[in-house]
Parts: sequence; C-alpha cells; structure tokens
Amino acid sequence: MLREKVEKLLEEAFEENNSLFLIELNIDNSNHISVVIDGDHGVSVNDCIAVSRKVEHGLDREETDFSLEVTSSGLSQPLQYLRQYKKNIGRKLTVVTSDQRLEGELVAVEDDRITLKWKAREPKPVGKGKHTVEKEAVIALEEITEAKVKITF
Repeated sequence: MLREKVEKLLEEAFEENNSLFLIELNIDNSNHISVVIDGDHGVSVNDCIAVSRKVEHGLDREETDFSLEVTSSGLSQPLQYLRQYKKNIGRKLTVVTSDQRLEGELVAVEDDRITLKWKAREPKPVGKGKHTVEKEAVIALEEITEAKVKITF
C-alpha cells in the first residue's frame, strides 16, 4: 500500500519534470523510503528536494510513520537504462559483457545497442613496429553485464 502511494507520487513528480526518471525505489520494514533518481541533464539538489517534497507532502505521517531519502544516481553506479546511456554520449565508458571488457567513447545509442570507439596500438601489417588504429564495437544492451562511466582527471 505504501509502495503504491510512493510510486504514484513519484510518477506525478516526474510528470512535473519529465527530464527526471526513477532508478531505484526501496522501502524497508521500518518504512524507510529510499529513492534514487537520474535525469537526462543530470540531477541538481533542487531536483532531489522537489521530488522529496512531492512524496513527503503526498503521504500522511498520521497514517504511516516513515523516513524519506531522495538521492541522485552516482557516477560510480552502473548504467541501467537507455536514458542513462543517451545522456552519456561523448563520455568514456567501461563496458563488461560475458566475454569481454571494453573501454571507449560512447558515440551512439540506439534502441537495443550502443557503439563504442577507441584507439589501439597494433602491429603494422607489414614491417616492424606498431601503429594506432581506431576500433569500434557495437554492443547489444542485452549483452551488457555492467557499464560505468569512466571518470578521468
């Protein structure tokens, strides 16, 4: 019952700011509500406050005592949704599938796959030494075990 109310309130909050979307909703036995959100253009503190207020004002503490925490998805969190991939076009990702691990720039996102590009040093086809070649991989979303934005300084 509490979960259904919270889900409805979150839907309303996301209708008010449709660049935001839900990553995770957890409600434990002591009615601690934990909401993780993300946004097409990032998430500000004010976005978290607005979502928190929407949920908090829609629930009655007299009916159910609860605690509420609304946070943004961190950079260290794996990407889970197509919208997250789209907002990270142009950034470097580390992508793990069942049989490989790739690092490259996310250059394209389609409905069911992503495209990564990177440069690699390979032996020259003729002669000694190595040369730099540009590589590209198209990876189906269903094959991705984990994808994270690689943070570079």
